[in-house]
This record gives sequence, C-alpha cells and structure tokens, in this order.
Amino acid sequence: MMCEGMSSWILAHQCVLVLFIYCMPTSQAFLPNFWSRVLTLSWDSYTHQYMTEQAILNITMETLSKRMERHRDVDDEELYTGLGRGFWHAVGEVASANSEMDFLSSTCSDPVYHFDSERVEGATQILRELWSQTVLQTQAKEYQGARHSLGQLFHSLQDFYSHSNWVEMGQQEVYLHLLHPEEPSVAVASEETPTCAECYRFSCYNNLLEEMIRQTKPLLTTGYFSTYPVKPQGKCSHGGILDSSRHQGAEGGINKDSTSPLFSPHHYLHKEAAHLATTATLRVLQDLRNEVGPKSFLRLFSVQQPPTLVFVMDTTGSMFEEITAARLRALSIIQAREKSQRTSLPGTFILVPFHDPGFGPVKETDDPHQFMQYMEDLTALGGGDEPEMCLSALQLALTHSPPLSEIFVFTDASPKDHHLQNAVQALILEKQIKVNFLLTEDLSARGSVKGMRKRKRRESLSPDRFSLYSSLSSLSGGMTIFTTKTDIQQVSTIVEDTTTSSKVTLLHAESESNSSNSFRVDKAVTKVMLHITGQLTHCELVSPSGVQQTLPGTDGPLAVLNSYDGLNRISLLPTLQIGIWQLRVKTIGPMTFNVLGDSSLDFLYYFARESNETHPGLRKMEGSPIAGVPVFLVVAVTGISPNEEASFSHMTLLGPNGESLQKVWLNSTSSHWSEEELVGYMDSVPRMPFSMRLSGKDKRGNLLERVSTEMIQPTHVQIQVHSAPQLLPGHSSTVLFEIINHGPNRHFSLSAKDDHGYLSHPDQQRLFISAMGSEKREVELRTPHTAQAGTAITLTLTVQAEDLPQNYAVVHLAVIPEEPDKKPPTCSSVHVESSCPSLCSQSSWKVSLLAKDRGHSGLASIELAQGEGTLILSEMSMQRRQEHFPQLHEETPGGVHLPLLQPQKDTSEQHFGTESKQRLDGVWLLKGDHPVNISEWTKGKPVKMHYSSGCCAPHAEIVLWDRAGNMRRCPLKARQERALQEKNRAHSEESTSWLDFMLWCHLTLIFFL
Repeated sequence: MMCEGMSSWILAHQCVLVLFIYCMPTSQAFLPNFWSRVLTLSWDSYTHQYMTEQAILNITMETLSKRMERHRDVDDEELYTGLGRGFWHAVGEVASANSEMDFLSSTCSDPVYHFDSERVEGATQILRELWSQTVLQTQAKEYQGARHSLGQLFHSLQDFYSHSNWVEMGQQEVYLHLLHPEEPSVAVASEETPTCAECYRFSCYNNLLEEMIRQTKPLLTTGYFSTYPVKPQGKCSHGGILDSSRHQGAEGGINKDSTSPLFSPHHYLHKEAAHLATTATLRVLQDLRNEVGPKSFLRLFSVQQPPTLVFVMDTTGSMFEEITAARLRALSIIQAREKSQRTSLPGTFILVPFHDPGFGPVKETDDPHQFMQYMEDLTALGGGDEPEMCLSALQLALTHSPPLSEIFVFTDASPKDHHLQNAVQALILEKQIKVNFLLTEDLSARGSVKGMRKRKRRESLSPDRFSLYSSLSSLSGGMTIFTTKTDIQQVSTIVEDTTTSSKVTLLHAESESNSSNSFRVDKAVTKVMLHITGQLTHCELVSPSGVQQTLPGTDGPLAVLNSYDGLNRISLLPTLQIGIWQLRVKTIGPMTFNVLGDSSLDFLYYFARESNETHPGLRKMEGSPIAGVPVFLVVAVTGISPNEEASFSHMTLLGPNGESLQKVWLNSTSSHWSEEELVGYMDSVPRMPFSMRLSGKDKRGNLLERVSTEMIQPTHVQIQVHSAPQLLPGHSSTVLFEIINHGPNRHFSLSAKDDHGYLSHPDQQRLFISAMGSEKREVELRTPHTAQAGTAITLTLTVQAEDLPQNYAVVHLAVIPEEPDKKPPTCSSVHVESSCPSLCSQSSWKVSLLAKDRGHSGLASIELAQGEGTLILSEMSMQRRQEHFPQLHEETPGGVHLPLLQPQKDTSEQHFGTESKQRLDGVWLLKGDHPVNISEWTKGKPVKMHYSSGCCAPHAEIVLWDRAGNMRRCPLKARQERALQEKNRAHSEESTSWLDFMLWCHLTLIFFL
C-alpha cells in the first residue's frame, strides 16, 4: 500500500537525497526533527524534537502524578491518555520553535544561537535572556509566547552538548553555569590557543588536544563551522560532510549531532551528548516548575484543561435575552465542571463585549466565579442602531484564546468593521479555532420590550448582511445559527454540548436543501450528538445494523430530536452501535451538519516542506499551502494509550460538501506522537478548499475515523517572515518578511494588523509581483513607554490577489524589560566565494555578510579597518531582489563613494504605508575611510555587507559599532592554497561517492524490500 501511494516521490527523492549535500553550506546541530533521520540515514539519532517532547512529557507526568495522588483510581495510563489534544499542540509549539532555529534566516547560520565557533559567552547570555523571557511570559499568562521562548532556549542548550568538548572532558553532569551564573564556570580557550589535532578520517578519535580534556582545569571549546567566523589555525571544526571548514587546519571535527560518521566526526559519543542534553532539558523544566508553580506549569502546556469557554457578546440595548441565555449557560457549564473530580484544572474563561463604537476590554480569568461576576456585570444598554464592531471584538477573542478553542458570538447586528475580515480569517486558521455565531432578530417586535429598545437601522440593510458571519463560521468549521430571541435560551445549549468534555468531530459538511451523508462511530466514542442548522422538514437516520428512524416523529430506537428555531439537536441513544451511520436530511434553505462524539482519540496536523538550506529536515509552512505544488503532510495522533496499538493508513481531503477529493497515504503505524509522526506526501495541493479525514484501524481491526473541520484555503502567494524582534518600551522594532508569488504576474493587496495598535502604518498597500518572483517588505512597530514587560503582541500579515484566496503569517511578539545594552553587534556570513588559486593575481574572492545589533541600541557605524578590497552596504529589507554582489558603482568611475553617509531619498520604491523612505543603498567603503554613520537608516534592522577583493590581499577586517558604544571586529580571510583545494576535492570525491552508495542502498532496503 505504501509503495503504491508514494512511489512517484520516492524515485525523485532518491536523487534529491544523494545530491542534497552539494547545496547545504551552513551550520548544523542535533538533527531538527524525525525526518532528519531519514535524510541523514542515522535512524537511531536523537533529534531536537525527540529530546524536547520526551522531556516535557516526563516532567508533565511527574507533576500530574503528584497532584493526583489523592485520586487512587487514576493510574499513569489514564493520565497519559487524558493529557488532551491541547497538551500535544502545546508540545508541538515548543518543538517547532526549537527546530525553527535551524531554519530561520536570522538564526540558522549565526554561531551564537548554536554554541558554534567558541561563541560561548554570547550564547550563554542568550540562554539566560530566553530563560527570563520564558518565566516572565508564563507569569503574565502569555503562554504561547512563553512556549516559543522555551523552544528556542532548548535548542541552544541542547546544541552545547553536541558542539562543545564537554562530553570529551569526561563530564557526567550538566553544565549548570549556563543558566546559573552562581555555579562554577569552565574557562574558554582563547583565540590564540590551538584546540584540535589533525584528523583525516570521517571518524575522529582523540583529536582534541590534551589541554581540552585534561583532568585538572580543562579548557572549553566549540567547533567552527563553514567560512565565517574565520577559523584560526589549530582550532576544532564542527566537522562532517556539510562543513566546509573541516579541511582547514586542524582538519576533522568534533560534533556529535548524529550517529552517522558522514555528518558527525564524534558520532561514537552521540548518545552521551544526547543524554546530557536531555538531562539539561529536564533540569530547565524542573526549574521552571519551581519558579512559576505546578499550576502555572501545567497551564503553560494546556494539560488536562477542559475546553476554553469564550463569549463575544453584543451589549447593545436589544440584547437582553441573549445576555441572559449566555449567563445561564455559563453557570450550567461551571456547575457541571465543579461536580467532576477528574479534571485537575478548571479551564480558562474569556469574555469580550462590544457595541458601537466601542469593544472590549478582554476579560480573561481562570476563576469560574470571577467569570460569572463578569457575566453578571453585563447590561444591555446603549447602541440601538446597526451595524456594530463585532469583528474587532472577535479579533481580540481570537488573539487571547488558546489554540483549538471554540468561540461563541451572540449578536443581532451585522458587522461594521469589514476591513478586519482578512486578519480574523488568518487568526482562525493559524490557531485552528472554531467560531460559532448565534444570530437573533425578532421581526415581529415593535417598539420596546420590557424596557429594551428595538434596534434601529442607520441605513437600508442588505438581506445578506450576515453573510460574512456565515463565511467565517464555514472557514473555521463552526456554525451560524439564525434563531429568535424567544428560542435563544434553548439554542444556546450548543455551547454546553461542545465545551463540557473532550469532543471530536465525526462529520462536518454543508449542503443545500437536500443531503445524504454518513459518519463512523468506533469503540473509542462514548456519546454522539448531531447538530443541524436550518429549518428541518425531514430526517432519516439509519444505524449500522440497518435500523431506521424518521425525525421529526414519534420516539424511536436510535435517537432523540430536540428542534428549535434554527437548530436541531439529535442525541444518539445508548448503547451506541459501532459502524457507519447514514443520515438523509431535507431542510428549507442551506444547512450545516456537525456530528460530535466524546473521545480522547484525535489528531493534529501541519504542512511542511523539505529544508536543505541549513539542516536536513521538514520545515513547517507558514500560512496556507500553495496550490498545485508538492508538500508534506505531517500528522500526529493524540489520546491513544501507550498500551494500545493503532495504525493509520491515509488522510482523505474533503471538499466543502464533504465529497472526497484526494487520498494521501501515510507512511507510519505510530500509536502516539511522542515517538513518531505520520508523514504523507502530496505531489500537488488541490486548488479548491478542503478539510481532512484521518482513517485507520485499532489492534482488533476496527476502523477509526476523525475529521478536522477547518477549511484549508490553498492559494498561489506566500508570506515568509525573516525576523521577529523582541519589543522594548519606548523603542521601534521592525519585522522583515518576504512575499512570494507562485503564480503568474499579479497585483496584490498587503495589509498588517496588530491587537495593540503599535503599528506605525497599518494601512493597506497594493504591490505588483512578477511571475515566480518575490518582494521583501517590512513593518515598523512603536512600543509605547507605558507598555508592560511580558505583554504579548499579535501581528497579522495578509496578502491577497483579487482572484485568489488570501495567505497569511501570524507573528507573535513580546515586550521585554529594557536593560543596559552591553551586547556588541554581530556579523554572520550569507554567501561566500573565497577560494583563490595559488597565482593570486588571476582571481578575486568575495563574501556577503549580515550585520545586526543584538541589543536594543541599533547599529551606529561601520568601518573597513583592514583589506585592499571594497565593502558595499545595502539594506536587508530591500524590496527588489538583488544579486549577492550588486554592481552599484558602475555609472561613474568614482561610483557613489561616500566616506560620510548623507541622507538619500529613494523615489523608486516605497516603505510600507509611507510615501517614500530613505535608503542605505549603493554606499561603498575602502580602507582608510572614516566609519560610516548608518544609525538613521538601520533603526534596528540588519545591514548586508558585500566585500570583494583580489586574491593577493587575502585578509580583511570590518569593525561594527552600536549606539551604546559596543564594538565587534569581523575578520575575513580567503582560502588560497592550491594544495588545500586539491585535498578538498579528493575528500569531497571520496565522501560523495561513498555517500551515493550508502544512500542508494538504504533507500532500496527501506522502500523496495
């Protein structure tokens, strides 16, 4: 089955896997995720993902066991199964933030994020900053931002044990000084101190010098990678076939990233390094639990939390009945949860009121009694005309709600703020949140009712003025229910149906007046509820055994129907029959079906693409998938006991009406996510919207099915975020991103929204992108002086062409406390052409670097202190594509050589939301020029530096300053010896031929035997 479903891409990947080593020039760490083991043929390697997931699971189970000691009837298996879908989603966020350090352009090749190139001091400082941010955000209940910081922390911390000589020292314990400054430290080898001996094999034994591993006062070192920073003579390399520095003295390497000698010269110590990295990860989690308390620790990972109760309430004068219904429904839910002793935490409650022109504030609490007080304080006053600020309130609710939540909007008015539609859609899809609208309008009402004013209309309103609500609920997999004020109390039972226990979706479909559908009930489901919107005229239910019941009608053997104006609730009677149920329905007008079951068995998913730029692995895609192009589908099954066995064979893509579009075969029989994920390959993403249904079998051969209801919207445009800075009170920060057009020439509309109003220019902008082209853009956020540290900011970027669905990127930012800036700027290589022949006069060498300031002061000036070549400066955020070494000085013999930079106005391109901008472009420097003042142009953004020189001048040095006076020297060096080139070539031919053979043999064994 597997070979039949995936043979086309396997053949292609044989070539890709054999050749991918030729195009991977930058750094490496512990392998990012499970797919990395396939690409590197190191099946038993420990990955960042595995170590992170296992550590979180272990500490979470330990914490839960202690809290549940009084419940003698709860065992570990039940605790594991009941962790909840939200827990595994939270764990996935941490693991994704961890692996993204190997994929993001701002971190992947910077040694300070990976403990490379003896940047131990800077990497340690970043670790401590990430720890502070994690604690701060957890205490502020900004859990999503805290998980992101924690994942980044884990990545750098785990890399330390693989990239340093800590294991080779014979150390059996973790290096506590990294996160605890009061603990003893180990001296780092100076730049002048040699650290390694030569090693000419793939496996390097005993290549660390005695000073690095001696029993008394050993020195700490980490391997250099690639061409930048320049590796001093006698230093250790990272090593492996992806590291170009491995042939510079001292040859070889010391990394322990994998069990493969092709990629890790110290592969024989991989398990020791992974053990210490895992132990260090566990220690961080224990420290975090002690710092914030067990309750906050469990909330950080959404452990065993019941569904979040989220109300978005219209509070204008006509909403008395709706507010009363929501209030009573909330009370009923809270009372039911208090009676249950199986839930360790009460859950989260969110209320967002709105009217016109106001909306908010968000009222969020973990205390159910406080939430009821919020509900009691609601009054139906004011307003009285239509439309209202519904989408503004919904945007706030989406921002504050945990992923996988369900939101209920009560209103009788159409939306006034249509301009937020794209941002709301992006948040719905990014967080996979269902949105339900309960819409009331009593057309028979005249005048006032019990003192409440009937809503007036400021203009003639369209009969389809609620269509936007229907569109949003359809996109999210929710429902739009049109009812009356008389029936709102009964209709609001849908809130209780979906938030009282762990619900899974067995069927979700939309149809016109007549429809026939089926759904499967398996042994993992204990209760089933059907919701059908619209005016039901006939319903026929058929059980797996063939028993029929017609609804509405007299009591039957299968189900009970409760019918209200706009909503029909069908409850299947016990004992549930296992198998396929048939449902044939007739309504007046369109209808939506939703079949819910009580079960812990569910799934998570994301789309990914192979990343061969820095690390072999699968990188999660931002936003919606691209129509017509290949993509990987990664699936994680949740809620299965470790003692259970289940296999999942395929995912079916479903159209808007529930029709089958395509099957995606999955290549694993994993039973729970913490060990392995299911992977499918789609050679072409459908061009129409789709949802998904997962199919499999339990160990007894019984069929299993689960449905994900949100409608995925394939498109032809993509947003890729390059940098997401921290925000400082009183400072401006810039988010850099790129818009990629995967289709023909088009005009696009670009918009940016944030939930705190920090954007300098939130206006929409039109832009033109040629076929298969891209544009780089930026947005600026100005954080006020009054911003509280720990505040989370959600930035939503959307891009859309008139004839295409939109795509989006959601950027989560955080305000951090301002401290004195003591961090010097950094420079990292982007592109290198530095090999020179022995006859130096016949060639030149070039290097492209990225300069950025780690602190909050911003870059101030740049100087070419040494070198006979030319240094050209350009902006990282330039909107048109550029070559690595643009010829910016061809027009005149003197070019635009400006020893002291003066403002230049660029009229050809525009800043996002402004008429024009000043550009740092076309400025070049020679040795002896005064430092160039760039402070007015960078404003916290990175700067690209392009240096080129003749091979007879193989050395250069660039000096960077920030506004706080911190300085960084960036030495550059060309590789020049012919003998070295010949040795590189010989080694390369030897390694690649062996690798070709190994890859081909492994792939043959895996896929064809």
